Amino acid sequence: MTSPDVLRCGLVGTGSWAGRTHAPALRDHKNTEFVGVWGRRPEAAAELAAAQGTTAYDDVDALFAACDAVAFAVPPDVQAPLAARAAAAGCHLLLDKPLATEPVAARAVVDAVAAAGVASVVFCTMRYAPATAAWIAEQATVDGWFTGRADWYGALYTPGDDAEIRATTPWRAERGALWDVGPHALSVLLPLLGDVTSVAAGRGPGDTVHLLLRHASGASSTASLSLTAPAEAAGVTVELRGTAGVSAMPSGRGNAQESFAVALDVLLESVRTGVPAPCDARFGLRLTEILSTAEGALPPA
Repeated sequence: MTSPDVLRCGLVGTGSWAGRTHAPALRDHKNTEFVGVWGRRPEAAAELAAAQGTTAYDDVDALFAACDAVAFAVPPDVQAPLAARAAAAGCHLLLDKPLATEPVAARAVVDAVAAAGVASVVFCTMRYAPATAAWIAEQATVDGWFTGRADWYGALYTPGDDAEIRATTPWRAERGALWDVGPHALSVLLPLLGDVTSVAAGRGPGDTVHLLLRHASGASSTASLSLTAPAEAAGVTVELRGTAGVSAMPSGRGNAQESFAVALDVLLESVRTGVPAPCDARFGLRLTEILSTAEGALPPA
């Protein structure tokens, strides 16, 4: 580290999410030095680096060697092997969700993190947006939750009219809402209701998936996930019911850069203290395991 309080951070990824959220947050955070970016397209890395006043790296391992920590903004099954390499190089990890779409790949990241003794955080936006994070923390102290529901209805694309999505983030169009917004829903439900012990899954229109979950606390929950909802029907709702009554998560996702800066704070604290973050690579592995089980339980399309 350049000082006890500053992390030299690199960025893997050059897409719109990296450019709008990760890079500005890494540049502007008072406790990070944004040392460089690597992407699978060197011209895109050069363009992003120039816009952010940092260095474009042609060799990802050279970027890892120059960093204390690396943030990832690439598809999950590109992220996982690169994250394992970064951990082996001694870099702390700020990972995007989902960690991977195959449990074996996610487990390899967890093993690499453990072997290297580095810190890790998985960036699930709702866990770090100030308003929703405060609500999650408050509800986690309340006993007696009987059931919960998480409705994540997006209108990101519609089948037959998704050329831009398929061109820019093909994994999202191919894997659908289960893998894109499923991690968000689980990242809220698990800290409130406990680990998932059983999963049932069904299909709806488009890429819509409905999950029925049983939790270690004895509570049950449902999660409805879609990227193909009509624009008029889009929205996010999380609600809990129990002996304390009914509690609904505040609406609105907040500012993504602000949430990412909070995730950076959590990573820095984990680096400083050696205490694993609640939403670390092991949590990312658990999300992948649950979603993989759900995918296997879905009837044929």
